[in-house]
Amino acid sequence: MPLSPGESPGLLLWHATLRWQRDVATALAPLGLTHVQFVLLACAWWLNGQGERPNQLALARQAGTDVKMTSQVLRTLEEKGLVEREVDPADTRAKRLRVTDTGAELAPRAIAAVELADARFFQPVPLDDAIALLGRLARPHPET
Repeated sequence: MPLSPGESPGLLLWHATLRWQRDVATALAPLGLTHVQFVLLACAWWLNGQGERPNQLALARQAGTDVKMTSQVLRTLEEKGLVEREVDPADTRAKRLRVTDTGAELAPRAIAAVELADARFFQPVPLDDAIALLGRLARPHPET
């Protein structure tokens, strides 16, 4: 006998994820960013802050996003003046990413907005418990 919807971990996760995504989208809307734009901008900003100039593939890996979709979103971020793509001198086929001054001003504001949305969303659960559970779920299961 299948579980009732209220007892299905997958369905509950689906509903929770949808609610969280709506909350994050609402937090980012005044800043003119979509959730994916935010993730890529924040990751590029962080990597630049670590002294790195990632290429598109490295940014996609950091963000956990599809490479082709990352390229499309980076094009939009570039059009908005938030990132620049510069030819890599070591590999002219690759582009190195640099967050512009405008992007560097926006990224921490967007991170703060998302962190506030996260704090509100996860408020009913002790933070350490949420991080432990989500960390376990985010990692692939070991081969059995």
